[in-house]
Amino acid sequence: MAEWFGESVVNAGRLPLFSFFVAFVAGFLFIRLSVRLIRAGVRWWPGNLRHGDLHIHHVVVGVALMLFGGVAALLIADRESVSIVVAASMFGLGAALVLDEFALILHLRDVYWTEQGRTSVDAVFVAIALTGLLLSGVRPFGWEEVGHAGGGEAVEPGLVSLSLVNLAGSVVSLLKGKIWTGLTGVFVPVISIVAAVRLAVPGSPWERWRYPRGSEKWERAIRRDLRVRRPMIRAKIRFQEMIAGRHDVITDTPPESAARPPATRRP
Repeated sequence: MAEWFGESVVNAGRLPLFSFFVAFVAGFLFIRLSVRLIRAGVRWWPGNLRHGDLHIHHVVVGVALMLFGGVAALLIADRESVSIVVAASMFGLGAALVLDEFALILHLRDVYWTEQGRTSVDAVFVAIALTGLLLSGVRPFGWEEVGHAGGGEAVEPGLVSLSLVNLAGSVVSLLKGKIWTGLTGVFVPVISIVAAVRLAVPGSPWERWRYPRGSEKWERAIRRDLRVRRPMIRAKIRFQEMIAGRHDVITDTPPESAARPPATRRP
């Protein structure tokens, strides 16, 4: 294990990224354990951070940790020292706290335990997946292959073309509402290309632009969503709730909906 760590992490220049990754995962697991204990009303757990009547969300602490850790990492020249480990870990811990309340930032209201709050867990899982791929040595858009095409030699046109096709596939996949395949395709070209040529997800920008209501493609996309994507989403939610807790709080009516007059039923 020590030999692998020295060769694959330290010598490969990935010590800051490894420290970030470990701190990020540990920080997310800790904060989710904390909020679940608070929600369960466990008496021996400290509870929410408050200043008088003000509830200080942990995203505030996360922003402070990211600021200190990020600035410190910029100032540290030795990328294999204890100092860079501490700075990267501080940044990773702060990032976990911020992304854990990503839904709060997105909606500008506390939706932590609601269905909308699942967005935070999705953001954390995406960050873990992408950081894990980077840590394994995979580089986006064929960057590693292009970078090793040869010192001082012209980069092979085929590698550049592959990178451009990969980029286009990822962009189209994201526009089609395929977040996971679009982001994973940044690192694995085949995934993004296959996802780009398949049907768009209902409700995605591509579906709204290209699939008229009632058209054959629109109906096929709806059927495929119900048959394939929805069961996968339910399985993903069950897995996430084992770790992050159940998001089942019913929210109040949002202001913009409340302002609308109720629909009248005609006789």
